[in-house]
Amino acid sequence: MSSESPPPRRRLALNTAIFAVATGLSRIAGLLREVVAASYFGTSKFASAFTIASQIPNLMSNLFAQAALSAAFVPVFTDLLQQGKKREAFRLASTLFWIILMALGAITALGIVLAGVILPLFSGANFDGAVAATLTQIMFPVVLALGLTGLLVGILQSYDEFSIPALAPVLWNGVILVLLIALHNSFGKHGIYAYAVAWLIATIVQMILIASALRRIDFRLRIEVDWHDPRVRQVFALMLPVTIGLGIINLDALINSTFGALVNSNGPRAIQLAFLIYMLPQGVFSVAVSTVLFPTLSRQAARRAPAEMRRTLGNGMRQINLLLIPCAAGIVALSTPIVRLVFQHGSFGAESTHLTSIALFWFAWSLPFAGLNLLLTRTFFALQLPWIPTQLAAVNMLVDILLSVALYEPLGIAGLVIGTAVANIVMTWLQLHRLRIGFNGRLEGGQTLMITARITAASVIMAALARVVWLLVNAVVGGSLVGQLVSVGLAVGLAAAFYAKAVTAMHIPEARQIETLILGRLRARRA
Repeated sequence: MSSESPPPRRRLALNTAIFAVATGLSRIAGLLREVVAASYFGTSKFASAFTIASQIPNLMSNLFAQAALSAAFVPVFTDLLQQGKKREAFRLASTLFWIILMALGAITALGIVLAGVILPLFSGANFDGAVAATLTQIMFPVVLALGLTGLLVGILQSYDEFSIPALAPVLWNGVILVLLIALHNSFGKHGIYAYAVAWLIATIVQMILIASALRRIDFRLRIEVDWHDPRVRQVFALMLPVTIGLGIINLDALINSTFGALVNSNGPRAIQLAFLIYMLPQGVFSVAVSTVLFPTLSRQAARRAPAEMRRTLGNGMRQINLLLIPCAAGIVALSTPIVRLVFQHGSFGAESTHLTSIALFWFAWSLPFAGLNLLLTRTFFALQLPWIPTQLAAVNMLVDILLSVALYEPLGIAGLVIGTAVANIVMTWLQLHRLRIGFNGRLEGGQTLMITARITAASVIMAALARVVWLLVNAVVGGSLVGQLVSVGLAVGLAAAFYAKAVTAMHIPEARQIETLILGRLRARRA
């Protein structure tokens, strides 16, 4: 076996494939988790209370840690490694670990106290504030655990170690699923508390797994806090706009859930379950591409190599479009059959399916744009220009809120999700416009537009094929669980096969990259 490293483009493709597969497994496990939870709790007001309660610690962890810290930490940590300053890089990581432990520990304690005081004040016909308060108190330590995990993941990804961070969420979902099944009858009518307990335990287990992976890079946590390290201030200076930007995005999701409760008591849960299906392709493809390219973009930015960054960014955008535009078209064509197959079991009835399908249909329109936004935002982070996407995120939230306020009464849940879709489209245009200025008008836009037009044409035909196949097969096999599996599975399978054949016949380079990677791995196994 050769000791040489694979070529950079091939290594990136392989890392992306590994991350995508692992993330796909995680999303499927998460979907299975939610199927079980939906069968126990449906879209009841207790389930909606859990939805809102879970978003509060997630909002806090994104505001003060996890994604925000990782986005600010990776460029600085990577820059030190590029300069050969491994000792200083590890000292920076250790200092940040202990600062996070102290700061988020205090925030967690305060959050537990305030949740018990504030949330009960919002109790009403469609919302149980007391239950939401208890759920929030159980889950608030997740803020601390996710903060520490975010730092450890950033260290691993700076070394292009993606497998364990990608597989950890699979374990997280698996632990929640097992504990939910085991404990859901242990709390009487408040069985929803079992979900919160499982969520907390799984987050701690995930952190332990990530920490164990640090042995791969011989990282040793030091018991020291260097308050005078200028790079600590640099990380927090970069983190401030990222925190604000991510906070705006997460606050936007919380606002959607709140408006959903105004539509009816099932609204927040229906939106969340639709979002979960929507995030399956989002997580498998755009999160994988953006996560794997982020350290590469950071290294290219540190070397001041704009031509390399343009190529990396252009290739990443075309990969996201290649994978997400057909997913969006397929979801538009099959939103109701997909929701019925996945969720309509136990307490989850036809009305819940109807509400969730409406949300999923409109979420699909924003899927490619949300994927591009993730990559474009990471590009600004790699350039250490985080205030730009933060300002644009504020515009995004304003558009979403204005449309939600205008549309939730006449259109219900559809109006809320349309607001999100339009805001994502606006955000994509604004980020591309600003990056084009920064790169002197050159972002491989012509090539990307031409290839995206081909992808869109193939996706529209594919979606029509999927819809026709489903209608014909469903009329024969009926609506039993087995019948749904056959009709939806056959429609998706035939449509995917057609799309793969179409994009390779159109000579789309990114399709060739994926085909070459798959064929190369198959040949390697045979050899």
